Amino acid sequence: MKVRRDFLLLVTLAAAVATPAFGQMAPPEAADMFTGIWWHPTLPSFEPLATGPKPVTNRTRYKGASDYNNLVGDYTNPILKPWAAEVVKKYGDISLSGQVAPSPANQCWPNQPPFIYKNFGLQMLQKPNEVTLIYEQDHEFRKIRMNQKHSEKVKPSFYGDSIGRWEGDTLVVETVGVKVDRPYAMLDMFGTPYSEKLRLVERYRMVDYDVAKDGLDRGFKENWAPAGPMAAVDRNYRGKHLQIHVTIEDEDVFTTPWSATLTYMRGTVPWPETVCAENTFEFDGQSHVPTAAKPDF
Repeated sequence: MKVRRDFLLLVTLAAAVATPAFGQMAPPEAADMFTGIWWHPTLPSFEPLATGPKPVTNRTRYKGASDYNNLVGDYTNPILKPWAAEVVKKYGDISLSGQVAPSPANQCWPNQPPFIYKNFGLQMLQKPNEVTLIYEQDHEFRKIRMNQKHSEKVKPSFYGDSIGRWEGDTLVVETVGVKVDRPYAMLDMFGTPYSEKLRLVERYRMVDYDVAKDGLDRGFKENWAPAGPMAAVDRNYRGKHLQIHVTIEDEDVFTTPWSATLTYMRGTVPWPETVCAENTFEFDGQSHVPTAAKPDF
């Protein structure tokens, strides 16, 4: 009987080693990731990498950086296929006409990833089999299922199907199935489109200040840094920062996969209550704001 028990114990231990641990929590060195409020200080959001294919950036500049009052995406970026470049150009033409181009953010629709990076604030909550990302505008959140697989046929949704795993101290998240059949289906604030083949891979990790500074510098060089409490960060903070390395693939839209970073600092203001006011009119006529057939209460 003792031999049988020892054999079963060895089989159990071997299976535990060979199989990814469901419900695996973050390693100790990543624990700060889930503590407090994180803020990224610039818009539209992406920090272009120094080398390699880059995201769409703003053709209009103010004091050398992106002119947030004129969001005109660079439709000549070689990552764009011709039809996608035309979509970006037409979206920029609206801005150049003096209007504010509609987006998920200003029309009160869910901000699909990666457009959701438009939010400044981020909180991360961890359970054994799930990570929740909470964004400061409009009570938006994403659920990441840990150590699982996408279904063979993912049902499209506003935030897509996100699966996570730990690679050492890095949280790796793959998202597919972001809903295309919706108003304002765009990846960024320049109207860059996406298709049902969109695949987003995010790598969340804590980095030392010297690594964070490189990302922040790239962000401040490219993007607009607004004043006021919504982007109130501690510029003197020298501790660990949260950085997301993003890789985006969509063979129907882009000629090649491309990557960028977002670097988050510690915020200096409490978590805000920010709610998108429902507005039945957009800037040039009737809007597509979500409505209900009857009141909820």
